[in-house]
Amino acid sequence: MLIAATLAILVVMALAIARGVMGPTLYDRILAVNMFGTKTVLLISLLGFVMGRPEFLDIAIVYALINFLSVIGVLHYSEYSELKPGPGEIERPRKES
Repeated sequence: MLIAATLAILVVMALAIARGVMGPTLYDRILAVNMFGTKTVLLISLLGFVMGRPEFLDIAIVYALINFLSVIGVLHYSEYSELKPGPGEIERPRKES
C-alpha cells in the first residue's frame, strides 16, 4: 500500500512538472512549482515512515518552510518586475540582450 502511495505521489510530481513547462501563464508555472514542492514534502515524509527514520520529518518540515518562502519571494518579485503579464496578455516575449 505504501508503494502505491509513493508511486501515486511520483506520478503527481511528474504532472506538476508538465504543468510547469506547458503552463500558459507565469502564475500557472509558479503554482506548479509550489505543488511540486508540496508533493516533495509528502514524498520525504512517506519515505521516512517506510524506512523507519523519523528524522526525515524534520527534513520535510524544513523543506516545506523553504518552499513556502521561495514561492512567496517569486510571487513578490513577479509582482514588481517585468515578469508580470499585462492586462489581456498571456505572456510577454523576453527581451534579447
